[in-house]
Amino acid sequence: MTSEWGEKSTAELMSRYVSKEPGHGVPKEGWRICLAHEFKEKRKPFQANNVSLSNVWNHIGLGVRYLIWWYKKTQVEKKAPFIDMFRAQPLRQIYGAPLGGIGGGTITRGWRGEFCRWQLNPGMYHFKTVIANQFTVCLRRGGQTVYQQVLSVERPPTLQGWNWGFCGEYAFYHALYPRAWTVYHLPGQNVTLTCRQISPVIPHDYQDSSLPVAVFVWDVENKNDYDLDVSIMFTMVNGSGHKDDKSGGHWNEPFHLEKDGEAVSGVLLHHCTTVNPYTLCIAAREQPDREVSHQTAFSPKGTCRDLWNDLITDGRLDSPTGSSPPTLKGEKVAAALAVGCLVPAHKHNSLEFCLAWDMPKITFGSGEREHFRRYTRYFGIKGDASPSLSHYALTHYKQWESSIEEWQKPILQDSSLPSWYKSALFNELYFVADGGTVWVDLSKDDDVSGGVRSEDGGLPAQPAVVKEYGRFAYLEGQEYRMYNTYDVHFYASFALIMLWPKLALSVQYDIAGSVVQQDLTERLHLMSGLRSPVKTKNVVPHDVGDPDDEPWQRVNAYLIHDTADWKDLNLKFVLQVYRDFHLTLDRQYLQDMWPICQAVMESEIKFDQDGDGLIENSGYADQTYDGWTVTGPSAYCGGLWLASLCVMCKMARLLDESEEYQHYKDFLDRGRAAFDRLLWNGKYYNYDSSGRQLSNSVMSDQCAGHWFLKASGLGDEEYQVFPKEKIQSALKSVFDLNVMSFADGQMGAVNGMRPEGVPDRSSVQSDEVWIGVVYGLAATMIHEGMWAEGMRTAEGCYRTVWERLGMAFQTPEAYCEKNIFRSLAYMRPLSVWAIQLAVNMSQEVSTAAAKTEDNKT
Repeated sequence: MTSEWGEKSTAELMSRYVSKEPGHGVPKEGWRICLAHEFKEKRKPFQANNVSLSNVWNHIGLGVRYLIWWYKKTQVEKKAPFIDMFRAQPLRQIYGAPLGGIGGGTITRGWRGEFCRWQLNPGMYHFKTVIANQFTVCLRRGGQTVYQQVLSVERPPTLQGWNWGFCGEYAFYHALYPRAWTVYHLPGQNVTLTCRQISPVIPHDYQDSSLPVAVFVWDVENKNDYDLDVSIMFTMVNGSGHKDDKSGGHWNEPFHLEKDGEAVSGVLLHHCTTVNPYTLCIAAREQPDREVSHQTAFSPKGTCRDLWNDLITDGRLDSPTGSSPPTLKGEKVAAALAVGCLVPAHKHNSLEFCLAWDMPKITFGSGEREHFRRYTRYFGIKGDASPSLSHYALTHYKQWESSIEEWQKPILQDSSLPSWYKSALFNELYFVADGGTVWVDLSKDDDVSGGVRSEDGGLPAQPAVVKEYGRFAYLEGQEYRMYNTYDVHFYASFALIMLWPKLALSVQYDIAGSVVQQDLTERLHLMSGLRSPVKTKNVVPHDVGDPDDEPWQRVNAYLIHDTADWKDLNLKFVLQVYRDFHLTLDRQYLQDMWPICQAVMESEIKFDQDGDGLIENSGYADQTYDGWTVTGPSAYCGGLWLASLCVMCKMARLLDESEEYQHYKDFLDRGRAAFDRLLWNGKYYNYDSSGRQLSNSVMSDQCAGHWFLKASGLGDEEYQVFPKEKIQSALKSVFDLNVMSFADGQMGAVNGMRPEGVPDRSSVQSDEVWIGVVYGLAATMIHEGMWAEGMRTAEGCYRTVWERLGMAFQTPEAYCEKNIFRSLAYMRPLSVWAIQLAVNMSQEVSTAAAKTEDNKT
């Protein structure tokens, strides 16, 4: 199942590991890399200067308008643009699995051990490595320290009193999200350390999954003939490396909490900013054979030799009482926590730490409203929850791990699935927590549909699902700062509906509530240069807002295009409504959504200008690739339209709406015939029906409508829209051309390919590979029995991103064959879970067929 070039790619990541130590309890499956590895290929982000001359000419008006808008935003308003074309994030090939649950903020720990990416303020990222945040090991024998080492390969210019530069050839990192392992074989010491980090990201769990905590379990293996005393010290700066670390007024204090017969102690680091203040907490579990000690405060600058010597003297810290004074402006303060234990000869022991952060009340950039994070429902809103959070984490993490293993085990043990796929499936889930994610409770005055009630085609003010499970939002990307970007969520939503279905439904209620509202404030749209309303009624919004403004209150942060013309947004809403019902069987949800589906479909029908049952496209209305103009019905939007008509028929049947059934069935019958007549060329569906020179380009995503029908249990018999033989022929054409004729078949499927086998370069994005689209394509192939082709297609993207380009835990929206990538850490690749849905459905069909055969015999 795994290709020869793929096996070589995997082996390369570990080629510099010289030790034979496998570590303690490290699983076989996942993403593994030696800490000494260096990625050979260095890519640059797509920026304005990467646009070809022909496309510059086509977009010169957009360029001028964007530049004016960008200057006003950055220089006058002093705000960050929702997309910054001039200051894209450079590729840093350092990231590992993020820490923390869902919606409470995240801190990313790199695969070399650095704390390097911060999202504590909701949706706003800070990319800064805080070098003083480290783990240090101290080995003592017979009352004497024999070895003390910072477990980092770095050699920073600061903190020179510490022993830096651990040899990366003796360590490796292994990620299987939401857990990760780092194995250190201490050179010359015959000791192996395995640090296991656990975050509470647990499917179908809506309490513990919201907690802003992570646990570090250090397993110590002593292979010597003598006992060792082993201490691990955890150091943490009060802050995130941001300039406000020096704003003054921050302070630390030790704490001890005993509850239910279990005790934890540590240090609280109070970060007292004016907006969104928070408390960091480093803690350890107290046990009879463990010694916990601390240093309340130290200055993380200069040599910092005093702290180092404090530990080296006796393997513990001084543990002063009382809090530290508030910092002066310009000062930083840090804290340290050490835990020690005896590890007998040829035995194993473990040490447990917790990192927690408590920012219960949040305001977004506008500062207009205060929101309470989901976890405050269980731990309160006062900002004093860090001790309780750390106590809960340290006494419950074993239950979390049991739940995680129970969830992952059937997939990990499925020998029909290749190893790279198992890594992709779980590790791409990082974005559910680290997508600038917010998860908040509704306040008493929140109204998801702006006062438009069910009897008027709207919704209850607070639908039961939203009231019980809260509001959820994640960014289009860490660099594309718009929440719940709906055309992208269409792909990513498979992860939510399969693992946290209540959150998926909550997002749908929020979108539906926005559909029935309008904001007639006129604004300039940068692509056309025309002014039009922010949001019109009965149209799905592009997004629910910018975290630097006020999400949910002001939608459509995206102002490049007038999203009222994006026909696919409405269609994607309808398709998701039925798919979600199919997977949850929530009839109340179906009944609530039906009138809104009717409204958005009727707003689409007006685009059937010639009465053939197909909606027309013009300009950018297809929302496929920027700059790739669509004229007339297209494979992508036309396919989504027919699939939407099909699910409207199905929903009408379920709700006994016979007249509505016939209404949509008439459109479907006419549209199906027109679709084939206008777009089918004998091998695949043309990009569009304009007859222009490039209208017969092969679009990788041309079967998206059929994909959603299959994922919804439709697409056959009465609800077959696209003939099976044509779908399979189209998929074969895409595989032969977009996959195997592109980059030697090793980089996934390029968006657009000419029938002669060269990429379509007519637009800015047509020669890109969109990882999330490729995963959806692979799922479609598997639904159609093309298992090998589907896996080969998806494998190319995984290998490129995770093994070749060093983009682990920051999978981009897109890359080109050479040199360029675009938009790191993007939402769409969560669509890898669509592959798993297809696998599940395929296996169910096989099992059912086998039972039928057994019954016959």
